[in-house]
Amino acid sequence: MTNRTLTTRPLGRSGIDISPVGFGAWAIAGPSWGFGWGAQDDADSVAAIHAAVEAGVNWIDTAAIYGAGHSEEVVGRALRALPRADRPLVFTKCGLVFEDPTDPFGQARKLMRPDVVRRDLEGSLRRLGVEAIDLYQVHWPGDGELLGGVGDGGSTGDSPLATPLEEYWQLMADLRAEGKVRAIGLSNHDVALLERAEAVAHVDAIQPPFSAIHRGAAAEIAWAAAHDTGVIAYSPMVSGLLSGTFDAERVAALPANDWRRHHPDFTDRLAANLAVADALATVAARHAVPVAAAAVAWVLAWPGVTGAIVGARRPDQLAGWTPATGLRLTSADLTLVADALVASGAGEGPLRPAA
Repeated sequence: MTNRTLTTRPLGRSGIDISPVGFGAWAIAGPSWGFGWGAQDDADSVAAIHAAVEAGVNWIDTAAIYGAGHSEEVVGRALRALPRADRPLVFTKCGLVFEDPTDPFGQARKLMRPDVVRRDLEGSLRRLGVEAIDLYQVHWPGDGELLGGVGDGGSTGDSPLATPLEEYWQLMADLRAEGKVRAIGLSNHDVALLERAEAVAHVDAIQPPFSAIHRGAAAEIAWAAAHDTGVIAYSPMVSGLLSGTFDAERVAALPANDWRRHHPDFTDRLAANLAVADALATVAARHAVPVAAAAVAWVLAWPGVTGAIVGARRPDQLAGWTPATGLRLTSADLTLVADALVASGAGEGPLRPAA
């Protein structure tokens, strides 16, 4: 395989360099769990990963919970088909387990007990077919709680089942020292929790949700920049909503087993969010790129962001967002999007990156 080269950026001081976009493997997990995106062909998924590598993308982000391990299995299948020199970096996440292991449509619990984490790490290594994880991340704070509970996004972890953050972050640091993982990160953790973690061991990377609609993680990104910590932003297109391919009719036509059909971003907030997509479409037209590329470029324009996680379910979808790597938005572009945010009231957080 002949790979196109993309300029890489250092992921904090981890020693890992990454392309500005990475392949997100949530959507390729298939429909057989509670957060599926509808039917998915594994052969299409593998082909999409290979197309991303061919385009110069040098990292994949997945998680053990995605499809009850199926996403990692598909990623592993794609890796095995590549020459070793062409294989991308692999990032995955731990700390979410199904309450009933036989029911992936049931509730998931946040668990960072040492025995659970070590068991899950061995499972991820086996499914991915690798000897070490390049970046291992804690999926959610609020340890011990059910996913979707009151602790999402910033709990201090006072559940009776909880492992305190200081203890689970020390475990992650131990895994790094043992060579099981090369770098460690925190996903969805707020600034207060990042400060507590940094007091135990350096946070190599964070993974917050960040897009032109959901801008609430700006404080975490600023914290990361101040602490030489990498940032890989997830959902830069809000699960496809800012790709330029959505309208009310398409949302209504989503299959019943696509989680987006019932999410407020695609229902109650749809009109406001599509107004932002329209503004990004104007920006994209100015630069003669797809709308998806403009949405991802908006995220990459934010100081402190190292890379953006962007998914693809088929190889042809890459053409929508790979141009983001060479797109530099102007002040006028950013103003246009900011004006649309004010007019529509969409989302939350700062309206534009600092100059």
